[in-house]
Amino acid sequence: MFAVKPLSPFRSEVSGPVFRLPLPASGGGRRSRAVVGRRLKVNGGAGWVRAVVSGGDNKTVEAEKPVDDGKDLNGSLPSSSSSLSSSSSSGKIDVRAVISIRKKIRQKLVDKIEDSLESFMNGIGQGIMLQLVSEEVDSVTRSGKTIESSVRGWLPNPSQCSYIAEYAADLTVPQDFGCPGAVLITNLHGKEFHLLEIVIHGFSEGPIHFPANTWIHARKDNPESRIIFRNQAYLPSQTPAGLRDLRREDLLSIRGNGKGERKPHERIYDYALYNDLGNPDKDDDLARPVLAGEERPYPRRCRTGRPPMRTDPLCESRIEKPHPVYVPRDETFEEIKQNTFAAGRLKALLHNLVPQIAASLSNSDIPFKCFSDIDKLYNDGLLLKDEEQNEVPATLALGNLMKGVLTVGERLLKYEIPAIISRDRFAWLRDNEFARQALAGVNPVSIQILKELPILSQLDPAIYGPPESALTKDLIEQELHGMSVERAIEEKRLFIIDYHDMLLPFVDKINSLSDRKTYASRTILFYNLAGSLKPIAIELSLPPMPSKPWNKRVYTQGHDATTHWIWKQAKAHVCASDAGIHQLVNHWLRTHASMEPYIIATHRQLSSMHPIYKLLHPHMRYTLEINALARQSLINGGGIIEACFSPGKYAMELSSAAYKSMWRFDMEALPADLIRRGMAVEDPSAPHGLRLILEDYPYADDGLLVWTAIKEWVESYVDHFYSDPGSVMSDVELQAWWDEVKNKGHYDKRNEPWWPKLDTKEDLCAVLAIMIWTASGQHAAINFGQYPFGGYVPNRPTLMRRLIPQEDEPEYEKFLLNPQHMFLTSLPTQLQATKVMAVQDTLSTHSPDEEYLGQGSQLHGHWINDHRVLELFERFSSKLEDIEKIIDERNKDKRLKNRTGAGVPPYELLLPSSGPGVTGRGIPNSISI
Repeated sequence: MFAVKPLSPFRSEVSGPVFRLPLPASGGGRRSRAVVGRRLKVNGGAGWVRAVVSGGDNKTVEAEKPVDDGKDLNGSLPSSSSSLSSSSSSGKIDVRAVISIRKKIRQKLVDKIEDSLESFMNGIGQGIMLQLVSEEVDSVTRSGKTIESSVRGWLPNPSQCSYIAEYAADLTVPQDFGCPGAVLITNLHGKEFHLLEIVIHGFSEGPIHFPANTWIHARKDNPESRIIFRNQAYLPSQTPAGLRDLRREDLLSIRGNGKGERKPHERIYDYALYNDLGNPDKDDDLARPVLAGEERPYPRRCRTGRPPMRTDPLCESRIEKPHPVYVPRDETFEEIKQNTFAAGRLKALLHNLVPQIAASLSNSDIPFKCFSDIDKLYNDGLLLKDEEQNEVPATLALGNLMKGVLTVGERLLKYEIPAIISRDRFAWLRDNEFARQALAGVNPVSIQILKELPILSQLDPAIYGPPESALTKDLIEQELHGMSVERAIEEKRLFIIDYHDMLLPFVDKINSLSDRKTYASRTILFYNLAGSLKPIAIELSLPPMPSKPWNKRVYTQGHDATTHWIWKQAKAHVCASDAGIHQLVNHWLRTHASMEPYIIATHRQLSSMHPIYKLLHPHMRYTLEINALARQSLINGGGIIEACFSPGKYAMELSSAAYKSMWRFDMEALPADLIRRGMAVEDPSAPHGLRLILEDYPYADDGLLVWTAIKEWVESYVDHFYSDPGSVMSDVELQAWWDEVKNKGHYDKRNEPWWPKLDTKEDLCAVLAIMIWTASGQHAAINFGQYPFGGYVPNRPTLMRRLIPQEDEPEYEKFLLNPQHMFLTSLPTQLQATKVMAVQDTLSTHSPDEEYLGQGSQLHGHWINDHRVLELFERFSSKLEDIEKIIDERNKDKRLKNRTGAGVPPYELLLPSSGPGVTGRGIPNSISI
């Protein structure tokens, strides 16, 4: 019925116990299958591997072989040829599994003691059990053939990395065992360990890799074994018969049952509402609405299962810092990232540094009194209070642009000069720099073509007044230096940054908050005949009042001192609005929040052996963890974003309103977004099939290079795996994945007609390109410039504290007497500014373990066993290297004034590679910060 090795003549020797993989627990666990035990001789010499194949008739056939516990186990790996030749006569194969485990890089004494104990237990076969599963089916069990062994013995030549340990397990399998397709691993230790990889040596195919990079839970936490598949990609219909049950069972174990509070060791992915941002149990003022449903739609987040609030059962109770918010175990930061952002940077920043800044600036409303006060943050630093300084770890790593300068008492916090003023400290004052940042700054995705006049609001006129803008044809024409509005529109020379409809419903609420004032803004920009883009008119609106049904004012540059300062104030208000929209809509909503459901659906519906899972896997790293940290400390009620940005406590309601009114999956493709905003037109003869309206648009020009490279890589990858015309439609996992993205992950948008179909290879390529672009290029373009542009408060204030004084107001006389003081006291306070500068610096920082687009990772070196795919990836990597050279050349082209010129920083945010720190460049694979 099946081949086994003849019984050993040493059968009568004393033997140890048989270890069995655990029987399945009730409710969704693995069903019983053939089991393999390991028997060890307890008094030295030799032991045995015993194969026990259990069929449905409860009969057992055993096979034993002597195993030398000495040199062979601890010596070099057997070659495939010698293994086969030595075993062919007896119908068996001797194979060895090499298990790589990552230990802590920085170990305390207790860690070293625990590590030594675990190594000892692994060495004597009492720590880890393995079960090798064949791709072929056993005729009795109708499941994959299996064989089991304990991990036993240390390899004398470990990895070059001191923190990686390697162990071995020797197994004997029948010659007709077939190719192993999965390994079931059981952790007998009292705590989890991090498995990097398992490599099986001895089969004729050569080494067989089982990449893992995963935490293996302790059996005491969960009796189920973990399933690790080999690095062969299979569509569901191609799954070898011996692995079909395991493929299904692994997905079931990841989905969970939607009940109970999640535990830290679990790796269960499920959905929940954004109902964990407020904390009414602590303070009524910290109550925040649930973001879900028709009124406040929002993407879903990862479910934690925490109990409801005591005062509001619709809201989930909070876990406050420093306790972690649950994310599936493999989504947590790895140790290098933890050292950089958790213990060392982000958590220390939020738990220690920000409170310490607050303590040092004991009066929270101290304004900047002169520009030299701002310069002191970079030149002199901020003196932290003695009684607070012990809370900041001496190891606090504060990056390249914000340094903790440890003087006597470790009390000086010093910021480095941001890129925007490092070359030209007065650049922020100029109109052309204001316009340049709309094309090459940190938020280059809001500018759009002005298609027609009059400009009309889509808001309800019964509530928000007449829909016509105050930016009339006559007013605009006065700023065009003799050109007619009709000609300017026809030649595509007029552009607009329009936040009117998005902000006006929130203006009264925001202005009722303490110490912040805002408008709903529109900004008109003109691309003149000299080839320069400049703002020419700004409309600032307040909601209508009975006494002022038309509450809109237009500001232009003017030529006298008074209008010059008022124009400066108007631009600052636009920048503050832009900073809020950038952070809450274009950054958080369109990348972080929108990406989270894609990640959850990928884990729940696509097996790790699915080719699309393997394609998306690098683009999901760390995103759930950074989003959880953000919900805990950044976007939560009373968090940094509310404290430091204009919308205040209405920040996430504004984000929800933007999701409701403007978010569309299909428009997140870069070409579609550019066309929607009128910044490009389709042109089959142009590169990328698009012609930019403004040739010197660095974000779009460089972004299209990256977008096209991603699209070509995706197309070649998909074409390799989906060769048949109907293969996309017949892929049950893929169809379930896309259905879940729409109907669970973006539930509140599930009925929208614009969702793409997933019927063809072309459909699939379009969907995947959007997801990968969102996680990589798009996030890089709008995230890593936060400190370089926002680190100088006057250039990009995150809020304003005064409205622009009008001639009939008492404040106007004070403004005339000291306009600089009025301007500076309108900016964020010193406390607000230093807080947000610290956060922006952290969010602009690359971790030392960052994985960049197109660069292979050592941890994922054997991610797929497919030479053609590896060739295609190498082509993609080479393409990105070429793109880097092209961007470097563009940044030297003197014709491109938005990249070059006196004091003009080059546009590097879409350069693919980077080193660690705040570099203002680099495209990570994923949203990892």
